[in-house]
Order: sequence, then structure tokens, then C-alpha cells
Amino acid sequence: MTDPTTATSPAADAAPGTGLLRPHAEQQFAAELAALAAADDRPRPPGWVLSPAAVVTYLLGGTLPGGAVVTPKYVGPRRLVEVAVATLATDRALLLLGVPGTAKTWVGEHLAAAVCGRSTLVVQGTSGTAEEAVRYGWNYARLLSEGPSAAALVPSPVMVAMQRAQVVRVEELTRIPSDVQDALITILSEKTLPVPELGTEVQAARGFNLIATANDRDRGVNELSSALRRRFNTVVLPLPASVEEEVDIVTRRVAQLGAALELPPVPAAAEEIRRVVTVFRELRAGATEDGRTALKVPSGTLSTAEAISVVTSGLALAAHFGDGVLHASDVAAGIVGAVVRDPVADRAVWVEYLEAVARERPGWADFYRACRAVTG
Repeated sequence: MTDPTTATSPAADAAPGTGLLRPHAEQQFAAELAALAAADDRPRPPGWVLSPAAVVTYLLGGTLPGGAVVTPKYVGPRRLVEVAVATLATDRALLLLGVPGTAKTWVGEHLAAAVCGRSTLVVQGTSGTAEEAVRYGWNYARLLSEGPSAAALVPSPVMVAMQRAQVVRVEELTRIPSDVQDALITILSEKTLPVPELGTEVQAARGFNLIATANDRDRGVNELSSALRRRFNTVVLPLPASVEEEVDIVTRRVAQLGAALELPPVPAAAEEIRRVVTVFRELRAGATEDGRTALKVPSGTLSTAEAISVVTSGLALAAHFGDGVLHASDVAAGIVGAVVRDPVADRAVWVEYLEAVARERPGWADFYRACRAVTG
């Protein structure tokens, strides 16, 4: 599931021989996409390289009739993925909504790769995103010398996707200023992008669509207008439902990242991964797993993506500066850094957790000592 809270194949993601730190989805899983296309005998919407059913298989994993294995890219409810894919098969845009770390960007990238074979048409939303990033801009040297012309126009990723019948991604939509957001209304409702300077317009080819992401906690940044929200079908991506599911996601993703970064393999990491996941889940929920102890909740999100980061950093410490085995001391600093965002309020929450839960929990003495040592 950031972002990267998904289950993936270490061998596939490492992309041996590419020399790339982080290949695009269509590069990482080119063999799987080709195998799916070869075995796919179901109807494909205009512009799609796979059928909707094959796209779902690509996201969730499975075994093809010829025996080829498709690794899961996302761990979560199947129905949510089906709804997302079905949305893209219509003329409705897709909004992936959820708290930080629920794999919105990751799912959007893999959906684009499976639907149109390209995931790189992206508008990254920030408070400084200008309208040109959504519509089009100009080569000002040519504009000044020649005046407005097709040659002087610089298309946005949205315009390129409309012309080429592909999927464009808009990341962090609610971080984009409201007036820039509204530039999407005509595009999504009329499927056209007017270019008044040239007295023309770009009409979307069949197969064009848009995937946007937004965080639940960012709703107050630049709230979507009701007119724009009506142009989307919204799919809310949840946090992992169980400890086992989240441990599986973290384990697989950490293995993939370790292979991509060429970290030496570190055995016996399962115990520390489960402890990191347990800590994050309990602090997120405000209660221990057994429900017997109420806990204060820190200000951070403590997402699955952050758990992956903590464990990956711990693996690097264990591999390069330790004995090659992941210990509590390797993940302690990362956990403290993830939990204690506010040095006063969050530190009090964390110390309370250590004393009330970690100190008393059987088998956690080493974890308690390691965390106390870096907490101070």
C-alpha cells in the first residue's frame, strides 16, 4: 500500500541491470505486463493495453493460465481496486483519498501503467502549482519572436494525455490553489482544453482519463469545490486491516527496497518488523492490541510507509554497522523520530507508551532499553 505501502517482488522491483534507483512501474514490471497482455482475451476499453480484469490482476497479483506469476502491487480490499478500475473505464475521473501512507500515489502509478502503458504523465500538486501545469504554457523566446503559435505552445501533462489517449496523474490535488484546481472542471466535464490564444481547442481522445490523489488530513488546505468534486468518483484507500496484513506489506516492501539499494541481506528481521508495526498500530489506534490500555495519540500519522522507512533504515544500520542481524537498537532511533514530531507533546506520549506498554510487555526488554537510550 508511498508512497509505498504495497507488496511487491524484490527481484522484479530491483530491476537488475537497469542502473536505475527507482524504475517506473512499466519498467519494473514490463515482463508481467507483457504476460498479462498475451493472456488477456477479454474486451479492452478504447486506448487500454489491458482489459479491466487484467488490470485488477496486475494490481492484486495472481497466476496466469500459462503458469506465469503476477506479483501483488497492492494489498487491500479487492472491491476497492475493482471500483477504481471500473471508474477509469468510464468518462469519470478517479480520486484516491486517504491518510498519508495508504499507497495512493503507488496505486495511481500502477493503474496508469496497466491501463495505458505509461505512468509518467504527472502534475505534482503544491501550493505553488501554476495553471500552466494543468493547461499549457509558452516558450517565451518563440512567443516574443513569432507571437502565439502551435510551435510556441508548451503542452502540460494533461494536454499530452488528452492528445495521446492516456492517463494523467495529479498528485496532492488539495495542495493546488483553488483557482488552478478549477482549470480541471472544463477538462473533466467537456473533455476539451480551450486554447483561446490560437482560437482552437484540444479534444480528448478516447482512452483519456485522470487519476488524482488527496490526503484526508489535507482537506482544509484547498478544499475541492463541489463542482470539481462532482467530476470524480472517490475511492478511499484504508490503512491495513490487521497486524498480519501490515507486517506482510512492510516485509515485502522492505525486501524490495533493500534489493533496489543493494543492501546486504539481513536475516531474521521478522521480529523487529512486527514490533515496529505493533507500535505504530497501537499509537495510531490510541489503545493496545488487547484493548486493555488506552494510549495518547501522537501528532504524526505513523503510516505504513513510515514503518517501511524505519525498518529500511534499521536494515542499513544492521548491515553496515552491526552484526548483520536486525536488532531493536537498529530501529529504535527511527521509531523515535517517526513518533516524536513535537518535542514536548509527542515526547510525553512516547515516554508514556514506553513505560506503560513496552516496559511491561514480555519479550520487549531489549526494545524498551534501546528506545529509552535514544529517547533520553
